[in-house]
Amino acid sequence: MSRGLNKVMIIGNVGRVPELRFTSTGKPVTSFSVAVSRRWTDSKGQRREETEWFNVVAWGNLAEICAQFLSKGCQVYVEGRLQTRHWDNDEGQRQYRTDVVANEVTILDRHHRNNTQNEDEFALDEPMLSVEETLV
Repeated sequence: MSRGLNKVMIIGNVGRVPELRFTSTGKPVTSFSVAVSRRWTDSKGQRREETEWFNVVAWGNLAEICAQFLSKGCQVYVEGRLQTRHWDNDEGQRQYRTDVVANEVTILDRHHRNNTQNEDEFALDEPMLSVEETLV
C-alpha cells in the first residue's frame, strides 16, 4: 500500500477575530481566516496582486491558545492538513468547505505579543508564539 501526504504551510494575516467554540463533548475548537497575498508582474509589465483566503480550524489546546493570542491582522505561520467537509443546506443542496486543520501556529510579528510579556525577553527574529499540537 502506498502512503499519501496531506500537508499545508501558509504565511499570511489573520482576517477575522478567532472564534472559540466547544463541541457537545466539551472539546475546544477555534476557527479563523488567513489571507495570503502574492505579487507578480504580468506579461504587460503591470504589477498584479492576488489574495487567497484560507479557513483555519484548530482543536484542543491549540484552539484555546489561538483564541487567546491571535487577533485580526497579525501575521501567522500555519502548518496543518487540508480537510473538505460537506453538508446539505436548508434547500437540500450539497455544500462544501475546505479547511486547513492546524497542528502548528506561529505568530510572526512582535507587536501582537501578549502585553504581559517583556519585550526585552525576545530577540528581533524570534517568533512570539509557537504552538504545535501534540498527537496522543
